[in-house]
Order: sequence, then structure tokens, then C-alpha cells
Amino acid sequence: MTDYEKLCDWANLYEAYRLARRGKRWKNAVAKVEASTLEAIALLQRELQTKTYRPGGYREFYVYEPKKRLIQTNSFKDKIVQHVFCDQVLYKALTRPFILDNYGSQIGKGTHFGLDRLRHFLRDYYRKNGFSADGWVLKADIRHYFQSIRPDILKRDVAAQLHDPDCLALAYMIIDSSPDPLGIPIGNQSSQLFALLYLNQMDHIIKEQLGFKWYGRYMDDFYIICNSKERLQEALVVIRQHLAERGLELNQKTQIFPLRNGLDFLGFHTYIDDHGKVIRRVRKSSRDRMKRKLRKYAALYAEGKITRKEITDSYISWRTHAMHGNCRQLVAKYDNIVRSIFERSTDNAQKNQRPGGGG
Repeated sequence: MTDYEKLCDWANLYEAYRLARRGKRWKNAVAKVEASTLEAIALLQRELQTKTYRPGGYREFYVYEPKKRLIQTNSFKDKIVQHVFCDQVLYKALTRPFILDNYGSQIGKGTHFGLDRLRHFLRDYYRKNGFSADGWVLKADIRHYFQSIRPDILKRDVAAQLHDPDCLALAYMIIDSSPDPLGIPIGNQSSQLFALLYLNQMDHIIKEQLGFKWYGRYMDDFYIICNSKERLQEALVVIRQHLAERGLELNQKTQIFPLRNGLDFLGFHTYIDDHGKVIRRVRKSSRDRMKRKLRKYAALYAEGKITRKEITDSYISWRTHAMHGNCRQLVAKYDNIVRSIFERSTDNAQKNQRPGGGG
């Protein structure tokens, strides 16, 4: 079975449909497909087999956490194609040349893998630097990354890894389906893989050409640890030049600073003390964001506009993340805030049940 035949396989399309509908079954577009699932998948299979499938348009909206971003999302039909394409072909083909320390959107990697690698790097640096925390960090990310990716260069990168001509034609169609002439839609599943691949050459330059051992990247956010500030300054020139050739530039937050200051990466501020102990704290922005959410939840819960389960699910997600750091006191404090939301509501309800309690 060729790679393209995998996309047309009924079982693979049905599994992609099941994955695409997960968490979205309440939406009208999904419900319409569910009403005639077999017919809808058969039609999509025929379009792929006859190569008449074409990606549709995009719906645009903004999200504001953790920062304002434009999301461009495709139709449910296109999401099924994205799932089968990414799961059956793209993921394996495009991730093949990735270095270990490219952490985003990959099986067995992710946020906590990246944080654990950073901790390992800091401990390793401390030992190999004469049991000293003296050193330097280049911390950088890219300005408007997804919006700045050049389709022509991306196609060239994809063609180097994807050898089935029909799959390559589909990848080109997806890239060209973007509403804008520059950039790729954040809402596409394939965009996550394309974005990881687009900086793969930079990863190899930093690790192999420049020879930096303590380097990690999550999407467009990356760092290098080194005992020489001058080496990092020289590396920054090479990195800027390489990125410029690919239509990218580093943002204004890019800087070189003492390792003792610690670095913000993947939601935590991580630093190493004079005894070689690595400390990981939830970033202030994350703490403040959750505090604002809990205030909002308290008001909504008192008004009956949000359920206890919705609050708990949201908080547990943040709590689980925070517990990967040295944050037990902070988590205990926020646990108390969450409990107080429910206790106040219970007290108010009991008060209103007393004679004359309702005014």
C-alpha cells in the first residue's frame, strides 16, 4: 500500500473521522456528518481516490490567552483529511530528521519532556563547568512565527522529506489553501508539523555546525546555554542570518543574560543555585492568569453560570502543570481559593433557605 493509498483506506478515514469529532460532537457541522456517516466518508474517500478533493475556506477568530492570536480553522471535512494525512503519512515523514531537543507536538515529547531536558542540561552544565553556576544563556523566539512562514520555502522543505508524488501534491494544496499569501493557519493540524519542520535546519546548524550541546526548542521558543558570552554573540549573528534567509526574524525579547538569572521556558522559571540544585517555579504570568480566572469563576459560580465540574476541570489542568515545579506552597494556596469558591456558594445557599433568608 502506497502512502497515498493509506489516506484513501476506509478504516483509516473512519478512524480519522472519530478523532476529528472528539470534543466537537455538539457542533452542527459534526452532527450533520454523524447523521450520515457512511455516506459522508464514502464521498470523501471517492474525492481522495479521484484526486478531486480540494481544501475549503477558513473561519477566523481570536483567542486571548496567553496572548492575542488569530486562529484560522477549517471545516469538519477538512479536519478529517488533516487527521488521516498527519497520522498516516506526514508525521512519520516530517519528523524523521528532527533532533531530540525539538520538543513540540510529537509523540513522547511535549512540555514536560522539554522541562526535564532543561533540568538535565543545567545539572550537566554545572558538573562540567567545575561545579559552578556561572555561565550565559541565549534566549530567543521568533516574531509572528506562523504568519511569517514562506510557502515556497516550506514546500521545498516538505518535498525533501515526502516522496510520494500524490501526497506531496496534497501537502502543497493544504499549504496553498491559507487565506493569506504568507504564513500558515494556526488552526490546521498539519501546520503544527510544518512549523516544527521549518526550523529543523536551524536546529542542525546550532547543534552540529556551531557545536552547542545544551540547546532546546519548543516550536519557535528556544535557548542555548554556554560558558562563553562571546560564543553566544557569534552564534546569534549566524542564527539571525539563517532566519532572514527563510523570511524570519527574532523578536525584541531575544537576549543574552547570565545563567544565574534563570530562564523562562514552557511556563516555568527554571534556575540553578550555587549547590547545583535545579529549581523550577511557575512563571508569574501563569500564576496571575490563574488567579484572575479563579476570581471570574467565583462570580460565575455564584450566579449559577458555571458548574463545579467546569471549574474543577480547568483548575486541575493548571494544577497538574504547576506540580511539575517546586510549587507545593503555591498549589496549596490556590487549592484553598478553589475550595472557598464552593464553600461560599454553599453558605449563601444555606442562608437563603433559613426563614427570612431570602429577604
